Amino acid sequence: MGHVFLSDDWFTEVKSIVEGVGNLGLPDIIKDLKINLEVSDGPDGTIGAHMAAGVFGKGLLDDAPTKLKLPYELAVKLFIEEDQAAGMQAFMSGQIQVEGDMSKMMAMQAGGGPTEPQKKVSEAIKAMTVTS
Repeated sequence: MGHVFLSDDWFTEVKSIVEGVGNLGLPDIIKDLKINLEVSDGPDGTIGAHMAAGVFGKGLLDDAPTKLKLPYELAVKLFIEEDQAAGMQAFMSGQIQVEGDMSKMMAMQAGGGPTEPQKKVSEAIKAMTVTS
């Protein structure tokens, strides 16, 4: 059974998937990284979420130095379909708005490619995610 991207059930399932995989083997640059996400125009309206240590969580973090504002369809392309070209194009066209410390966003890119445990998490998330 699938869960709608960014729904309460989706966040619960993501947490379960990550716990099932265990140590993600994250590079140091990613371990302490916190970025807030404000995703608009989704099935449930605007959703506040975050990424901390490479993992999605519900709600905004008070201590995240950076916030990305982006539409739901773009969030799907970036985080579920893993379409990095769409992310670059959206950033250049202003679809992604960055508030706060932009260098933190760049740190995500500097972290290199995903580890094997991260790939397992991504595939499991993709398999259980419904986007509409």
